[in-house]
Amino acid sequence: MYNYLDFEKPIADLEGQILELKKLAEAGEAVDVADEIARLEKRSKDALVDIYRSLVPAQKALVARHPDRPHCLDYVRGLFTDFTPLAGDRAFGEDEAVVAGFARFKGESVAILGQEKGSNTQSRLKHNFGMARPEGYRKAVRVMDMADRFGIPVISLVDTAGAYPGIGAEERGQAEAIARSTSKSLSLKVPNIAVIIGEGGSGGAIAIATANLVYMLEHSIYSVISPEGAASILWRDAARAKDAATNMKITAQDLMALKVIDGIISEPIGGAHRGTEAVIEATGAQIEKGFADLAAANVDYREHRREKFLAIGRSL
Repeated sequence: MYNYLDFEKPIADLEGQILELKKLAEAGEAVDVADEIARLEKRSKDALVDIYRSLVPAQKALVARHPDRPHCLDYVRGLFTDFTPLAGDRAFGEDEAVVAGFARFKGESVAILGQEKGSNTQSRLKHNFGMARPEGYRKAVRVMDMADRFGIPVISLVDTAGAYPGIGAEERGQAEAIARSTSKSLSLKVPNIAVIIGEGGSGGAIAIATANLVYMLEHSIYSVISPEGAASILWRDAARAKDAATNMKITAQDLMALKVIDGIISEPIGGAHRGTEAVIEATGAQIEKGFADLAAANVDYREHRREKFLAIGRSL
């Protein structure tokens, strides 16, 4: 059984009925229920397709935040081999919200940067729900410096509501650390690719997502502020988050039309959490194709990034 979102209630009801019938059949308390189960399964599948075909931005935000959605470490385990994580920023300490290190992707060396939200209470607390402190971004810069020195491509897996806004983080230079990480991403001499796998929130995401190619999963979101935060500022009412989500153009489809991102990675019907292996495989295939396209273009990666980001908004 899945953790159902509010708008998935019709599916939850149908799948609950299916589960009850299966339990009765297994206990010998019901016979000849196969046809009824098949009928309910078809209704459930059709309802899932109908609902996900017409998701509004606020609903996509809920899917992007789904607790069962695959997170950074799931992609690391599914796509890379010989992953060697690095810890610490060599200035203050370690930040578990940022995963950073080196691995092999399709047999080639790569540097990995990512934000890990955690999958249960214990791991969410450990990783601070994916909200990085300055140490996390300084660790990212450290890894990017090493990648640049040895000519190793960089892959970023972005999934954060934003950088951690705590007093300690601000005292240790949160804004400066984000700026330096963003600057380093822009100045890399090696190719870098970023994938928004869940939430891409504000500067906390931009710090590692300023890449030659930026992709988004179909139901991920990417925004300067959360819909709830925008609603609180614009209308002084967080309950208007649905209106804010629509007006902010936070979905992959909107951002593709605005030429902010370079591609959309399809998710299984019902979201990435309903087909984790499939979406991780699709993400790997897109990253592989992206690096191949960059190599074939034979571009200066710094100049490519410069032109890419300067061009955003020019033709609108």
